[in-house]
Amino acid sequence: MTSLHADPWSAPVADGPIDATVAVPGSKSLSNRYLVLAALADGPSTLRSLLVSRDTRLMADALRALGVGVELGDDAVHVTPGELRGAVTVDCGLAGTVMRFLPPVAALADGPVRFTGDAEALVRPMGPLLRALRALDVRVDDEGEPGHLPFTVHGRGTVRGGSVDVDASGSSQFVSGLLLAAARFDQGLTLRHTGPTLPSLPHIEMTVDVMRAAGVVVDDSRPEIWHVEPGTVAGRDVQVEPDLSNAAPFLCAAMVAGGSVRVPGWPARTTQPGGLLPGILTRMGASATLDGDVLTVTGTGEVRGVDLDLRAAGELAPTIAALAALADSPTRLRGIAHLRGHETDRLAALAAEITRLGGQAEQTSDGLVITPRPLHGGTWRTYADHRMATAGALVGLRVPGVAVEDVATTAKTLPGFVDLWAGMLAGTTPAGATGPTA
Repeated sequence: MTSLHADPWSAPVADGPIDATVAVPGSKSLSNRYLVLAALADGPSTLRSLLVSRDTRLMADALRALGVGVELGDDAVHVTPGELRGAVTVDCGLAGTVMRFLPPVAALADGPVRFTGDAEALVRPMGPLLRALRALDVRVDDEGEPGHLPFTVHGRGTVRGGSVDVDASGSSQFVSGLLLAAARFDQGLTLRHTGPTLPSLPHIEMTVDVMRAAGVVVDDSRPEIWHVEPGTVAGRDVQVEPDLSNAAPFLCAAMVAGGSVRVPGWPARTTQPGGLLPGILTRMGASATLDGDVLTVTGTGEVRGVDLDLRAAGELAPTIAALAALADSPTRLRGIAHLRGHETDRLAALAAEITRLGGQAEQTSDGLVITPRPLHGGTWRTYADHRMATAGALVGLRVPGVAVEDVATTAKTLPGFVDLWAGMLAGTTPAGATGPTA
């Protein structure tokens, strides 16, 4: 996936206030949830404005391997469920949604399904999900380090279901993955989170929301306990929301350079963690207004430091950390210890790269403390992490000479990022990459 030997990308410096409208592509989190539910449905589904990115292509390819029809249309993706088959290999790449959502689906296949991925994916935690599957009488064979890729799920066509405990402190995706397939289990599923913390709760709420929209009965009335009734999943015609977290670097650009950035299609109600952005950026010195479905963020070039709990929106942390490195006072980011198990150890990566450019960023037990210092140019490493790449671009708006290593890693969720970024600075930003995934 990565282009480790490609020339670094010279991040452009803003030469004045920005005035741009940026149409960001569809939500990766929603796109892959819709694809999984469509694969398990009782009839065909049509998914409109689905994200075109490496993560969604990996999901579509994996579902095809399992026997699901995923076909290109003129303006949508058409999904036709089929009998789930085994004796196949699923390439997860570096996509957490593929490696965490599909093992419970593979348990419903008629044979073994091997899961593997990129080298960076082999260190991402999988243990809680695999232990949960084993507790539900699903055979899972480790092939390398226990609790990590690669492994094989031995599907038997059915899963008993029942009750299971999961420690999802490391990732809310452990909960979402089990819930998405649970209606197809013979007894449904009662899932209880047993860990000390539960990060990214909005992502679990997103999962429950899309399940209910597909006719699945979910009871989440008790804190950190979810009950899914066995039953059918309805095929649907769905419009995918824009990816609000991918809007973050563009909206933050207005704060770094001054001026205004507008993002159309912003929903009035959303389960995406990126929906918290207007409130966060307002605290950091911007103004944010929603006119119809257009969110406008306006900044002056000045950024305020904050003390911020990002437990519910950890995926915003790289962007907010980059913004904080350019602020006028220190920032403390809390509640994001789980980011150590993302595409890379994001806390270590952010601390290293901010420090490399002359800043001061220190890890805490559950986050970062960033104390602004004069920054200088240099190489900003990305660690095969798309959000590290966009964070480097944001720093480069103000700091001359920032060279972002492997900017192509943004294709994971934001293909065409370099053109979108250049277009924003020119005030002629093209539309984001939405549409069919195949």
